[in-house]
Amino acid sequence: MEWQELPGAELILPGLKDLQNGNSETVGALLIAIASKRLTEAGLIFYRSHLIAEPELTLYDRLQNERDDAYPYYNALLSSLNSFCNALELAKAD
Repeated sequence: MEWQELPGAELILPGLKDLQNGNSETVGALLIAIASKRLTEAGLIFYRSHLIAEPELTLYDRLQNERDDAYPYYNALLSSLNSFCNALELAKAD
C-alpha cells in the first residue's frame, strides 16, 4: 500500500515526521493525535509519547490565530483526516 496515495496523506504523512522529530503541535501531528486510536488500530505506527492532550482544542485555537475562516477549515481538516482513516482501514481489510 502506498500511503502517499491515500486521501488526506498530504496532511498525515508530514505529521508523522513531525511527531518523529518531537514536534507535536503541527497541523498534521494534531490530526494524528485526534485520531490516534483509530490510526493505531488500522496499523499506523507513530510516536504516541509525543501526542498532546486535547488536540482538538489545540488545533482549533491554532487555526483561530492563523486564519479568518478557522471553523470551516477545521471541519475540512477533520474531513480529510476521516478520509485518510477510512482509506487506511479499507486497505488493511484487503
